[in-house]
Amino acid sequence: MVDTKFQNEERYSKPPLPRIYPPTVQPLLQSLLATLADIDFDYEQERQKVCNNSPDTNLKVRALAKLKSRHYERRQPYIQQLAILQKQIMELKA
Repeated sequence: MVDTKFQNEERYSKPPLPRIYPPTVQPLLQSLLATLADIDFDYEQERQKVCNNSPDTNLKVRALAKLKSRHYERRQPYIQQLAILQKQIMELKA
């Protein structure tokens, strides 16, 4: 008789296999993700500055809306490139 509890514990204790992408895809993927992280970091820094430095609520709301819009516009091309890359990865797996 096999102890299923032990088998389940053994299965979950193994580290997951790393995702391996083709050498042509991985550098681009890493670059896109790093760029998005930089854009998000910049946005959060600017958002904190606006929140901490603007005593006028109306001005703060407008500045945050403009900042959010700019953040979206900056991210969009990279998100589109990620979608294209994801499609390429899925086609390689098929």
